Amino acid sequence: MKYLTLHPWKVTPRDALKIQDTLRERIKLYDTFDRVRIVAGADVAFDRRRNEGYAGVITYSFPELKEIERQGARKTITFPYVPGLLAFREAPVLLKAFAALETEPDVVLFDGQGIAHFRRMGIATHMGLVLDKPSIGCAKSRLVGTFEEPGADVGSCSPLVDGEETVGAVLRTRKGVNPVFVSQGTHISLTTALEIVLTCGDGYRIPKPAREADRYAALIKRE
Repeated sequence: MKYLTLHPWKVTPRDALKIQDTLRERIKLYDTFDRVRIVAGADVAFDRRRNEGYAGVITYSFPELKEIERQGARKTITFPYVPGLLAFREAPVLLKAFAALETEPDVVLFDGQGIAHFRRMGIATHMGLVLDKPSIGCAKSRLVGTFEEPGADVGSCSPLVDGEETVGAVLRTRKGVNPVFVSQGTHISLTTALEIVLTCGDGYRIPKPAREADRYAALIKRE
């Protein structure tokens, strides 16, 4: 799978902030596609002792969620941990895994934030722009914004608001468990992002593509 070279990755945190400001102009918060046939999940595990990152990417048919392909990668991490700049740590190893993919996804789910981010540039948004693919952030916790607790039923949601801007939704994907924080990455509407997350839920809190990508990255780390 090919991706865009929008900027260098070996940069300082100050340069990274400038890159985020520049890329933000490329975000599209509407559907840029007609149909979804293949979804992918992507995640990264870290080994701080070895200073390595381990990426897992898995593609599935949609809406059947039958696995098609999985690719993994490992890479030395060079960018420091800085809140809000997660993409500069994770993206290089993720792109190595995506480059090996033969099955090109229509939408990619990330275990992290999209535009629900200090500068609207979470990992899902940044990766979506580089991959030039619709992307969704589905996070376990809130980074920015305020919300009201959604109803108890599966599919209940409430807006996630930062200032005067709606940056996502708090979605109940399973009854009796905490909701997830869904935000657009890019090239997709919030309504469609929520529909895809719910369709990929298969009875669990975290949608299957992101959940299994997390397990796969952890497996690569152990091996």
